[in-house]
Amino acid sequence: MPQPKRGRPRAFDRDRALLDAARLFWRRGYSGTSTRDLTAQLGLSTSSLYGAFGSKAELFEEAVRTYAERYREIYEQAVAATEFRTVVERVLTDSVHEFTRPDDEHPGCLLSSAAMADSTSTLDTSAYFAELQGHNERILRARVERAVEEGELPTDSDASALTGLIQSIWHGLSARANLGADRADLLAVARLGHTLICGAAAA
Repeated sequence: MPQPKRGRPRAFDRDRALLDAARLFWRRGYSGTSTRDLTAQLGLSTSSLYGAFGSKAELFEEAVRTYAERYREIYEQAVAATEFRTVVERVLTDSVHEFTRPDDEHPGCLLSSAAMADSTSTLDTSAYFAELQGHNERILRARVERAVEEGELPTDSDASALTGLIQSIWHGLSARANLGADRADLLAVARLGHTLICGAAAA
């Protein structure tokens, strides 16, 4: 009798493995997540884990960069908007949508998680996040200054303070998302912040 054909082994899903690892790092930080935790969560042997990602440190770096860089993209897309009101709206509401993606798509906001205070020998997490936030703040401030120069905002607008206010609301939304606030609640806060910022800035 002919032997039955074996089914093909399930292919390794790198994106899924990266997401599952990011969830652990989000909750426990780098030091608090062991290799055993990772292999159990990802369903991989230690050798397979190292074969796919190189090391625990490299896996952590890839997870951090993959998910944190989404916020850089949000800012870069937002500041390209024609109207300043749209810039503020996109920074806040697009970020809320990113913070509150379903659990099967996103680990949570790494910028206000256990990973923030942790690091590896090759990636200083705090320095990396500071660089990322610095980049976002610089391009946002440049966009505020442009709005002043083009007459969209009053000439006496304080670009530094206005940028700081938007950033402060952003960080508050991130922290509340990690504490479990739902999308509807965060969007309501973001929209109110947008209304208050744009109304005060134009006054």
